[in-house]
Amino acid sequence: MSHHIIEADAIRYSYPDGTAALGGVSFRISHGESVALVGENGAGKSTLLQHFTGCLFPESGSLSIGGVPVSKQNLLAVRRAVGMVFQNPDDQLFMPTVFEDVAFGLLNLGVPEAELEGKVMAALETVGAPHLRARPPYRLSQGEKRAVSIAGVLAMSPDILVMDEPTSNLDPLSRRRLIGLLRTFQHTKIIATHDLDFALELCERTLVIHKGSITADGPTREIFRDEQLLMRSSLEKPLSLGS
Repeated sequence: MSHHIIEADAIRYSYPDGTAALGGVSFRISHGESVALVGENGAGKSTLLQHFTGCLFPESGSLSIGGVPVSKQNLLAVRRAVGMVFQNPDDQLFMPTVFEDVAFGLLNLGVPEAELEGKVMAALETVGAPHLRARPPYRLSQGEKRAVSIAGVLAMSPDILVMDEPTSNLDPLSRRRLIGLLRTFQHTKIIATHDLDFALELCERTLVIHKGSITADGPTREIFRDEQLLMRSSLEKPLSLGS
């Protein structure tokens, strides 16, 4: 995949009941960018994110990653390039132990047993959780679950990290640790979030989605200072920007 550039061209998608979810979404994200995706509940954020990994496919329009169309035929290549961390860590953690959860994706990629230990432990070290390797996921705190779910994605060495509401249910210390961790990830990051202060710290660019359409695309600080735009999108100015 060439530079892992993401290109969306007039993506449209409707839910099974016919409700329009995405109404012609277009954008281009270059390799290495950190991009926030913000909007009210039901705006289409999670639906759009699920297109990046081929969980959903456009009804019309197109999405490509590194020049490769996101399609059923290309799912293996797409999912090697894109790692997604879901909003609820419990959607990703289902094995008896943390080690097995982090190893799950690697095994599906055919990583040899001899390499497994090193890759799993390196990923757990990255998120500060090697001590959790033998723990059952259901015994973890929300912050620990989030760290382990990220480790499972990082273990697969994605070039693009996609996250859906990564700070939900995190206490302030866990949130701060997550910010520090994500600052070390040098590849492309796309983060859907209601936490605009979090977005301001990590993302130099923001896409605003409202009722299934991109209504703004630009530097994060400029967009978050536009109080009229935020109001129209049912968002509030980040506390860190002051009054």
